[in-house]
Order: sequence, then structure tokens, then C-alpha cells
Amino acid sequence: MSEELSPQQLEKQGKAAYERADYLSAAKTFAEAAAAFSAGGESLMAAEMKNNQSVALLQNKQAQPALEAVSGTEAVFAAAGDLRRQGMALANQAAALEALRRRDEALACYQTSAEILDKAGAKDLRAEVMRAAAGLQVRGGKMTDAVITMQSGLMGLEKPTLKQRILKKLLFLRLWR
Repeated sequence: MSEELSPQQLEKQGKAAYERADYLSAAKTFAEAAAAFSAGGESLMAAEMKNNQSVALLQNKQAQPALEAVSGTEAVFAAAGDLRRQGMALANQAAALEALRRRDEALACYQTSAEILDKAGAKDLRAEVMRAAAGLQVRGGKMTDAVITMQSGLMGLEKPTLKQRILKKLLFLRLWR
């Protein structure tokens, strides 16, 4: 049945399965979409589908397959000059590494992702990546590093929400006490 569907239809089915929280089905469908896009010579869309597959696998608590799915996609986006998706691919790799408890590698990936997202002008995404990195630092007992990381992520936001502005002030007070 799925071989009759276009890559776009497979993508749509994968997204629908993900929305239903049927993560295993979503991951399988995204993998099929990636193969179909790749067969059609659409490497960027294939890499995007592999990233979607990775996110679905992580939601299904399958960290190693998630890492395998996303690995290498950042290079596809880098070769195309797509900094935003390159940064997101690295963030997805970091999340998989974090789930595998490979914390140092995850933190390095988060930091590289944040740098690339900053270059891409994706300030909100960068802030989310910095928040994830800070959370990893907190779980590793590095509280001061976490505060600095979180503060750095919030500083780049042009229009922070009320919650982000409050957090920014609290972090500033915590850092300089």
C-alpha cells in the first residue's frame, strides 16, 4: 500500500500518526518518506524526514535508533547552506545523545546547535536549545554553568515573553548574589 503513496503523502501520514501519539507508526512512515524523497533525488526533504523519524523514535523511548536516524543529516543541511535545519538536526542529535546518557557529547552538540541557530537568526530556537543544555547541566550538578547557559539563551531573545523576562531577572539575581 505505502509504495503507491507519494513522499508528500507519506509525510502527511507520518505527521498525522505523530499527532495521534502513535510514535512507532510515525517513525516507520517518516522512514518510508525519507526513502521515497531520497529515491526522487530530494536529499533535503529526505534529511528532514529522518529528523522527524528521530523525534518520533525519541518520543517512543528508542534513543539509539533515534540517534541513528538523525546522524549525518546536519551535513546534508550544511552542504545546502540551510543553517536553521542544520542547527535543529544537531539539537535532535543532542537530545538522542542525552537520552543515551552521553552527556558530554550531548552538551557539545547543543552548544554547536546554538551557535549555528544564532548565525541563522533563529533566536527562539536557540533559546530552546540553550534551555535544554542548561537542563542537562543541572542534572549533571553544574548549577552555575546552567544559570549562565540559560541566561545566555534568554539574552538573545528580541521579544521575550513575560515568563522569559521574569526568568531572566531571577537568573540575573541568582548569578550575582
